[in-house]
Amino acid sequence: MISAIIWARLGASMTIKLGIIGAGRIGRLHANTLTTRVPGADLLAIADIYEDAAKSAAAEYGIADFSSDPAEIINSGDIDAIIICSSTDTHCRFIIEAAQAGKHIFCEKPIAFDLAEIDAALAAVAESGVQLQIGFNRRFDANHARIKGAIEAGEIGAPHTLTIISRDPAPPPIEYIKVSGGLMMDMMIHDFDMCRFLLGEVEEIYAMADVMVDPAIGEAGDIDTAAVMLRFANGAIGTIENSRQAVYGYDQRVEVFGSGGAVSSGNWHPNAVAISDASSVRRDLPLHFFIERYMDSYVAEMIAFVEALATGGKAPVVGNDGRAPVLMALAGMRSVAERRSVRLDEVEA
Repeated sequence: MISAIIWARLGASMTIKLGIIGAGRIGRLHANTLTTRVPGADLLAIADIYEDAAKSAAAEYGIADFSSDPAEIINSGDIDAIIICSSTDTHCRFIIEAAQAGKHIFCEKPIAFDLAEIDAALAAVAESGVQLQIGFNRRFDANHARIKGAIEAGEIGAPHTLTIISRDPAPPPIEYIKVSGGLMMDMMIHDFDMCRFLLGEVEEIYAMADVMVDPAIGEAGDIDTAAVMLRFANGAIGTIENSRQAVYGYDQRVEVFGSGGAVSSGNWHPNAVAISDASSVRRDLPLHFFIERYMDSYVAEMIAFVEALATGGKAPVVGNDGRAPVLMALAGMRSVAERRSVRLDEVEA
């Protein structure tokens, strides 16, 4: 979390003025965070193509201005940075427009589904010199940060294997699945990012996947269950398992096993109580979904973004951190389609 000493030194003059594009679930989450829990953030406006959504969010979070035209926020002389929470197919356009307007940018994942579009957006950012942070919030989770710290400090020796289990409590609506880019681009992309965050670059992917939860997901052209193996550049081996439905709640587990030990994190629960009787030992189910489980990480990532802008530091999750997981997702999807291992450099070719 940001240091009170830093903000005392910066003073009120270093307040960062922000605007949000997109008043859906994630846009509202960030609006709530920025107006209540992020020192130095001043959220001035929110835009959504559905004006009623923008108006409602503005009223709920005390935001002064709202609009149905994102260009009004992008071109506003009062705003320092844009938070992009709109649909994925609009991300690159808004990144380019914001960069050309000299605005710093926070963009939700994924940047896009196409590498050429991503490259064009990143080129615009580089040319303008603005900051771009990608919304991989799980890097800011205290458990994941501790795992990374243990690896970097050599507490488990040389990493040999990484295992990530990530299962949602229930599938999203079919209409969302049709435009989401698919399980690997929408859901597993967080796990692809976590692989890089913990162990570095991935060279090769082998994926198996099917429809085991809901036939309608298959009819929409997607999968709902997948297992992926990864070969890291450092020789380590990774495994990711995803499912769109875990009937017991949001299942989020990570383990890294190494030559000198292992480091792992388990599910978070609403309490630490265990009940023991003559028939069983039991506890409450895990926290239900990502907002409950990762709320603190959403706060921490936005604090890091605002602090970087206020201090002249570097945003912690930059453009290539957004591009690489998309490349991994494309390799995984090709692996499923072609039933073979796929090197990432094949997808780049």
